Amino acid sequence: MKLHEHQGKELLKKYGVSVPRGKVAFSIEEAVAAAKELSGKAVVKAQIHAGGRGKGGGVKVAKNLEEARAYTSQILGMTLITHQTGPQGKKVGRLLIEEVTDISRELYLGLTLDRSLGRLTLIASAEGGMEIEEVAKDHPEKILKETIDPVAGLLPLQTSRIARCFGLSGKLEADFGQFSQALYKAYLEIDASMLEINPLVVTTAEQLIALDAKITIDDNAMYRHPELESWRDLSEEDPAELEAKKFNLNYVSLDGTIGCMVNGAGLAMATMDIIKLHGGSPANFLDVGGSATKETVSEAFKIILRDPKVKAILVNIFGGIMKCDVVAEGIVAAARELKIHVPLVVRLKGTNVERGREILSNSGMKIIPADGLAEAASSVVRAI
Repeated sequence: MKLHEHQGKELLKKYGVSVPRGKVAFSIEEAVAAAKELSGKAVVKAQIHAGGRGKGGGVKVAKNLEEARAYTSQILGMTLITHQTGPQGKKVGRLLIEEVTDISRELYLGLTLDRSLGRLTLIASAEGGMEIEEVAKDHPEKILKETIDPVAGLLPLQTSRIARCFGLSGKLEADFGQFSQALYKAYLEIDASMLEINPLVVTTAEQLIALDAKITIDDNAMYRHPELESWRDLSEEDPAELEAKKFNLNYVSLDGTIGCMVNGAGLAMATMDIIKLHGGSPANFLDVGGSATKETVSEAFKIILRDPKVKAILVNIFGGIMKCDVVAEGIVAAARELKIHVPLVVRLKGTNVERGREILSNSGMKIIPADGLAEAASSVVRAI
């Protein structure tokens, strides 16, 4: 679950991280009232789950109340397009009205899991305010990393090493150590998968402040944080993915043209790979699980067909717990109900496979059968 900037800052503040004064606003009136509390001089920031907001026109600095009102009217409700939103952009439904910070330097500080090492890693760079991916690509020598031992935790030696590379000394070095430890504690306690402060600024008064905060919480750990569930912004999430969750379907939308319905995450990944190998492109990842019913199969079809890019569908089911004849009945029922208008290729293997194939062949529907996985992939690509 991704958090908005204002939510991330509210959370980090509880752990002792310094953030600018600010208020979230959902209307022009709320935004102007918040700016008035800051004497009119305020930063108006669009709140969407994407970076690059400033370059897209979603961040403005108002010198007075009139400018604050004008910028608020301009940004609230706009479709903000950044390099992370794609060409369709995202509609701005809320703003963060924040005090102006006197910036001396901008730094970058992030915390995430390095899967190659199986350990959390503190990532830092003196190139704050820039896209860290571009810095890593063009100037990898400017990226500092400290791998954290899960038993010892983040050590003062490690934070001091980064601080000195930044040229921070004395009180600022000590403050950076406390700042980093607070982030580490927050990361662990909220079950984050990514925590990023970009930029972390050194003010003219020599204070460290998180000028931005990007936090993602592991969905698998949300049951431990019911108090944060209300922070989920459904308008920022894919409607198809939300619908899939209602039926315990694991669905991720992709950019291709071949809809995939598979049981088991590993088989789903292999199916997408072999579609690519045969020159096609998957439109989604969809794992119906091992105990799907006729109803869940039908719902899976509905979700796939909501995507206008889908030109064909490949169903690849290995019947273990999930019997092939039950899947076949669900496929036929869904095909009749939804009047599926795109080519449909079905590969069944496993328990009751012969009965399942019989149900498909006797259905009177235009279903293309396939025996092997390579045959199924080449058939669906040819069908398009």
